[in-house]
Amino acid sequence: MSYVIRSLRADEWAAAKELRLVALQDPVAPLAFLETYEEAVARPDSFWRERTAGGAEGAEGAQTVVAEAPDGRWVGTVTVLLEEPGTTDWAGFPVERKQGHVVGVFVRPEERGSGLTDVLFDAAVEWAWAHGAERVRLIVHEDNARAQRFYRKAGFEPTGVVVPLTAAPGLSELEFALERV
Repeated sequence: MSYVIRSLRADEWAAAKELRLVALQDPVAPLAFLETYEEAVARPDSFWRERTAGGAEGAEGAQTVVAEAPDGRWVGTVTVLLEEPGTTDWAGFPVERKQGHVVGVFVRPEERGSGLTDVLFDAAVEWAWAHGAERVRLIVHEDNARAQRFYRKAGFEPTGVVVPLTAAPGLSELEFALERV
């Protein structure tokens, strides 16, 4: 594999924006992401600068890892957020111990099946472990079977936590977690 796997830098907001907009046009985007292409494309550049800086190299609370092809084109990304005990997560659930929360997983369709997602996940999980996480988790739509298969293959297991989707009554997302051993 000739990709460079690395943390993004704060000044790379335009490339981060471009890849996110591509991700939001993927056919499974409505199952995988909590925002739409229309919402994201309407955001000002200041939003993208702030979002990128929050997960850039050297940031403490989050890290965005990108896969860069030999031609410099970004072909994949994953972000891991640190969640601290005593806080409440985005869905209103209490956080009981320090954990990583994987979000924003995307690999361009033409790169899927190459092992690139495995490498991105390894980098994100290692970052979380290095920052004291006791476990790493993610939330996946109940109907996103492709993602669930990958997460199981990567060692993540369902925890039994079900997150109802307020924007889509009757639908839920499932928590999967990888415990630190």
